[in-house]
Amino acid sequence: MFENSKTKRPAIELSKLSSLIAEDIEIIGDLSFTNGIRIDGRVNGNIAVGSAEEGRGGLLVVSEKGHIEGSIRCVDAVINGTIVGDLHVENFLELQASARVSGTIHYQFLQMDVGAAVHGRLIRAGQAPLAASDNVVAFEVDKAVNA
Repeated sequence: MFENSKTKRPAIELSKLSSLIAEDIEIIGDLSFTNGIRIDGRVNGNIAVGSAEEGRGGLLVVSEKGHIEGSIRCVDAVINGTIVGDLHVENFLELQASARVSGTIHYQFLQMDVGAAVHGRLIRAGQAPLAASDNVVAFEVDKAVNA
């Protein structure tokens, strides 16, 4: 029959989630998790979830209600809330429609839905970041003079 010509994209295992920070919780301080965490509340601090180098998968899910102020390191991430700080994702990052990220994002694979917003830089693993002038797209405009 027909083969699927699309390459397999990385998959995120939601079963990695082992903890929840509920909507009515606010944490001030750094957090470290081995498996995965879903954040519906607020965190003011740095977050580390798993490590691919150590063979520990780490999934961070930030719901639409979630808000994080601090830098983040994880293996995989699904973001639909607000992050103010740098984001280092070793494998797969999904930015859903309500995602708002202010900071530099380091990633290996990226999926970004319509509506997601990034105020900062996107840097793919293994690539040098673009200079600001390289991010500018210029369009030629046809100048018409009305007589």
